[in-house]
Amino acid sequence: MSPKEDGASNQGVGTPGFVRRHRLHTDEQHAAAEAVAAEIREKGLRTVRVVIVDQHGIARAKFLSAEAAIAAMSSGLDFSGAIYSLDTGNSVFPQAFGAGGGFGIPELTGFPDVVIVPDPHTFRVLPWADRTGWVLCDAYFSNGRPMPLDGRAIMREQLRRLEAAGYGYTAGLEVEYYIVGLVNERIALEATGAPPPPPLVDVVEQGYQYLSETRLDGVDGTLRALRDALYDIGIPPRSMEDEWGPGQMEFTFAPLAGLSAADAMIMFRTAVKSICRRRGLLATFMCWPALPNFFPSGWHLHESLTEAGSGDNVFVSESEMLSPVGRQFVAGLLEHAKPMTIFTTPTVNGYGRFRPYSFAPDRIGWALENRGAMVRVQGGAGDKGTHVENRLGEPAANPYLYMAANIAAGLDGITRGVEPPPPVTADPYAEDAELLPTSLAAAIAALEGDTLFRRAFGDAFVDYYLMMKRAENARYEAAVAEHPPPEGTVVSEWEMREYFEVY
Repeated sequence: MSPKEDGASNQGVGTPGFVRRHRLHTDEQHAAAEAVAAEIREKGLRTVRVVIVDQHGIARAKFLSAEAAIAAMSSGLDFSGAIYSLDTGNSVFPQAFGAGGGFGIPELTGFPDVVIVPDPHTFRVLPWADRTGWVLCDAYFSNGRPMPLDGRAIMREQLRRLEAAGYGYTAGLEVEYYIVGLVNERIALEATGAPPPPPLVDVVEQGYQYLSETRLDGVDGTLRALRDALYDIGIPPRSMEDEWGPGQMEFTFAPLAGLSAADAMIMFRTAVKSICRRRGLLATFMCWPALPNFFPSGWHLHESLTEAGSGDNVFVSESEMLSPVGRQFVAGLLEHAKPMTIFTTPTVNGYGRFRPYSFAPDRIGWALENRGAMVRVQGGAGDKGTHVENRLGEPAANPYLYMAANIAAGLDGITRGVEPPPPVTADPYAEDAELLPTSLAAAIAALEGDTLFRRAFGDAFVDYYLMMKRAENARYEAAVAEHPPPEGTVVSEWEMREYFEVY
């Protein structure tokens, strides 16, 4: 037994030797774990936050002592599997104590723990928290089998399939979100027992004038705090700007390879929400808050493929706007757009974006440098930075599922050699093209009738995800049936209660 594994035994964390026994880390990860342990001790950290990203893309965590966190890198850490039974309202949606946890996975019978294993490559020291580290984890069962509901594992599998086809994946993040001021941190339940309304907010962080230097300067203190923290954790923002709505911001980041792109989205949302909260503010990645003069927020995913070995961008063509491989990738995105939408836009709230002339797509199509199209090609003939931008996403999306769905759909187009329809050359909102789903219910139906994502993600995950989203949509429909929103209401009070704080 190594000294580290002996230390794991002394800490009473997980099962000593769990990671090596089940061969869960590469040699490179084992070496990285030793380096992280040394860094934790050298910097005198007192706490390490071990984080698992749930099915909604929400970070769940335990705060460990430094030595317990070091032990977890070889032993794993028991973590409640109950998180996989929770919907966005924090309610249990399956028949929890039924066989297989209510969704047919034997290891989940009886609300057991899962084992989470820190990935040392994701370790960061948090600049905003005293002597505190942070690390993302992967989820396994106690028998060492990967947890089939873990989005990080699903994306890793799509990357493996892509690599087997000779390609790597690169993605850049362009994310909109809102910053508001809190008037009342928590509102107590009414005497009637009705659920509490969302927190009262005051729009103190301004935008409201698109790309206004003056408005941005007015919130410079908050932007500097976010900028510095993001630099310190290794994901410096490439740009920061104000969008249409009051307090609506957009941050973009340089391209990242593979799993690190999705990990960066989790780190980004964590940093923004944590730092804003410490400043008496609330950052929300809910798509469309029901607040005066607020507009929907999107998450545009910029992506390209690289050639294995050389790392060259295979979407580049010297004579066309997109290479044959790039066109086939786009064809896959378009062909599978409807069932993909539930992964890019997983909430009831997000479907309000899909309207004509909203700068979000409302139908399936692609174009060169056109912000109204679902897929926008940026670059063109001879441009080494040529890539595609999928404009479907909302900022609340689980990044692992969003990217995994793009990879699966694009790879299917490449594998079958599919050609896309002609690109849109004029108004994408006037095209005679198939419309996108306009509700979560429609997106559920699209996934129900799909076969690609069952093959790519597995029956267990797709059946589980459909069960969860049906339950979420049913609660929404019941709420608005019982308390119909006033005429002209776009975003219901249920949506604010459900999504505003959690995202």
